[in-house]
Amino acid sequence: MQMRSGSTVGMVVLSAALFATVASSASKPNIVYILADDLGIGDVQVYNPDSKILTPNIDRLASEGMKFTDVHTADGVCTPSRYAILTGRYCWRSESKAGVLRGMSKHLIEPTRETVASFLKKQGYATACVGKWHLGMDWNPKDREATQGKATDLFGPIQNGPLDLGFDYYFGMSCSFNLSPHAFIEGRQIQGTLERFQDKAALVARGIDGSTGWVAKEFEQDQVLSTFTEKTCDWIRQHADKPFFAYMPLNSPHYPLIPRDEFRGKSGLSLHGDFVMETDWAVGEVLKTLDELKLANNTIVIFTSDNGVAHKVGNAEMQEKGHFSSGIYRGCKGNIWEGGHRVPFLVRWPKTVKAASVCDAAIGTVDLMATCAELCEVPMAGNAGEDSASFLPALKGELIPGVETRALVHHSDKGTFALRRGRWKLVLDDGGPSPRVNPKDQPIANHDVKQMLFDMDNDVTESTNVASQHPETVESMKKELTAFVENGRSTPGPNLPTDVATATWPQLASLRVYMSGENAKVKDEAPKAKRKKKKQSK
Repeated sequence: MQMRSGSTVGMVVLSAALFATVASSASKPNIVYILADDLGIGDVQVYNPDSKILTPNIDRLASEGMKFTDVHTADGVCTPSRYAILTGRYCWRSESKAGVLRGMSKHLIEPTRETVASFLKKQGYATACVGKWHLGMDWNPKDREATQGKATDLFGPIQNGPLDLGFDYYFGMSCSFNLSPHAFIEGRQIQGTLERFQDKAALVARGIDGSTGWVAKEFEQDQVLSTFTEKTCDWIRQHADKPFFAYMPLNSPHYPLIPRDEFRGKSGLSLHGDFVMETDWAVGEVLKTLDELKLANNTIVIFTSDNGVAHKVGNAEMQEKGHFSSGIYRGCKGNIWEGGHRVPFLVRWPKTVKAASVCDAAIGTVDLMATCAELCEVPMAGNAGEDSASFLPALKGELIPGVETRALVHHSDKGTFALRRGRWKLVLDDGGPSPRVNPKDQPIANHDVKQMLFDMDNDVTESTNVASQHPETVESMKKELTAFVENGRSTPGPNLPTDVATATWPQLASLRVYMSGENAKVKDEAPKAKRKKKKQSK
């Protein structure tokens, strides 16, 4: 009897513990992070009532959730922006100081570094990345001389990619779909029968708009977005029984502008407009899947972009028709100007977020890591998420602690820096201006290529440099940015000093006078060979 009684008690205790675990898992919100590629803030109607492009599904996220008005990517181009999203750390702290990676570049995120995916996986989440990676991975070529053949015959398992950084599942492309390899990757293996094109004319004849290199015979560029969408929705259906994190970095509306036939001409504006509409369709498919599975109420859906609109998608022609992809803001993709990094940011979470709410706090896409940590009530390690601050309070209708005094670092394709603190934005253009331009932009009053200060409360279009009127503000912001660089973090926590003395880093020239020790003595000159290499990689 005692044995039986004890066994029964044990079973009851075990059942209660199991129930508590299931209940705890069930209460954790799912997270779907949809990242558009080169979508301008003015391309979304809820941010730009004069937009000529219909975006009903993206707008739905605003009407059913929260619209953030002052959100910034960590950089004006793809690779560093994505690095910051997944690590909570500015990419310029890594070996990559400017520009982007190529399709077969080695990994940028070290496998020992905590990512949003690895963190959430430890908290019991199923994790998936479906879409454009663009953060490097280590390829394993079997025969460098081969010109074509099955992918498995040419390349072995890929290492130090998404599966080594916390994702349980990966399906996507290594980079932008204008770059080789033009093929899908699933897990660790590139897919399809590969051909190598070294002649541009032959590549075009094959139907590929992009760089020469590897192309899978089965690969069609106009099917990339729909394939990513289908794979994401299928994965969500397969993992609806436990908390999940689905990271969905889209390939659109990045050039080449290749929407499916059913979207061509649909916007009545341009191919860019058509591709934006297909992007909106993809968002709608995800929302539809969540509704079908009755998961919408406790699923956090975040929609944003990796940077502003590209300069070569027909902006001049669209502007003549009254459409401004950067909205009222100066600049575009790549720039240190607002149009390069101020992006749409919408969050729907019906269980918690008030419908049709608005948050004007200045935050960054680098803040996902800290937000997930607070959501899970698990503190981040001291060497993780060094630049990430949680915006969870805003989702609950509360003030984000310290948001009024927090400073955000902006970064351009040329590796130049800007610092935003409250109403002030300091621009240090030591690396030279980006070659990407927005046709509508007018000259800046009191322009000074080395140092500019803008009053973002009264001059959000960055029309007038007021640095000479506020020298004390310029001085204090330079010192603050210097501390962020040298301390290895911009948030509270242990210092993780950045070694700037041994790196060639000319974009820090304006800060050297504030630096300590050997860092202040470094001569800011890049070797000619490296400058030439960077120029070719743009």
